Amino acid sequence: MHTRLFPKGHRFHEGVFFETRTESLCVETDLIMKLSIVILCWNDLKVIVNCLESIYAGTHSTEFEVIVSDNGSSDESVNVIRQRFPRVHLIENGTNLRFAKANNVGIRASNGEYILILNPDTIIHDGTLDKLVMFADKHAEAGAFGCRVLNPDGTYQVSGRPFATLRGEWIAALYLRPLGYFSRWFLSDSYIGWKGETPRKVDWLSGCFILIRSDLAKRLGGFDEQFFYYYEDMDLCRRVWEAGYSIIYTPEMTITHLGGQSTKHSPRAFALDGQITRYRYYYKYFGKRGARGCRRVKLVSLFLRRLGYGLLQLVNPSDARKSRLETLRLTIEWNMLVNPVQLVENGEEPKVTVEPMGRVLER
Repeated sequence: MHTRLFPKGHRFHEGVFFETRTESLCVETDLIMKLSIVILCWNDLKVIVNCLESIYAGTHSTEFEVIVSDNGSSDESVNVIRQRFPRVHLIENGTNLRFAKANNVGIRASNGEYILILNPDTIIHDGTLDKLVMFADKHAEAGAFGCRVLNPDGTYQVSGRPFATLRGEWIAALYLRPLGYFSRWFLSDSYIGWKGETPRKVDWLSGCFILIRSDLAKRLGGFDEQFFYYYEDMDLCRRVWEAGYSIIYTPEMTITHLGGQSTKHSPRAFALDGQITRYRYYYKYFGKRGARGCRRVKLVSLFLRRLGYGLLQLVNPSDARKSRLETLRLTIEWNMLVNPVQLVENGEEPKVTVEPMGRVLER
């Protein structure tokens, strides 16, 4: 029998605290919170309702709670969640804390044995969470778990990858990935030939869906908040491995991930944010030399991609490709001007000719 003590004046049922009239300490027995689902919301009304509905409709045997950490949404997300999903523990941050910090707010508020970091633009398939929690219970050697992620059209979406390295970046930048079929030396940013159809250990999992042991997540301090958007999932998974745990991907359970919903608000701003956290990642794990090295490979990659998109635009013009070319131009300009070490150590960011709209500069 498991006994849990809650503050006086409250009782616990189906993942929710309710006020009671008693003045004594309330005692509940045989209830263990198995899973805490942490979802970041930032103007995600169009997708988060379907996400929450899929969680409650498709999870049957697992005691769970849902924690939504809202980053100052202005699109009625908060009101709709409060009205339609009263069981949700809604935390209003009041401002845009970005991905890592806002998820850490939810992690600190969680009570479950496992924590699921989940994007709001996901659909949980029936039974996925029940099965994955049971799978995790059988694999004590692993600290984090991922499942098969599908695109809206049902195709496979890569969610497990190798860690980023300078060699791997050069291989990807020069389009040498196919050589990975012949030698692991050419391992870059994907497991070449693997389409997610078999279980395996992976270096890191996409932050759209990461199941992690709660005690481990809290011992690690959650996400490293210097990675405010991008690279936060890779960094967390790297620290899971460093703590002595493996990370397991299984295709037996599935979700659907729409993808790119947040970045649609201001793609150029997010592109520059990705450059900042990329330099921070290489500096953290490879020092000053690594930060400078990743600038060189990034510039080569950007120039080659701009060349390719430019040729396609000449042959078959489109507004989407024109916008993509402008984002690449801005990103190249920014990387040409940046001093990676000064950026990481002192926050010195270069001024570009056109500052993208919607940029959140508070880090």
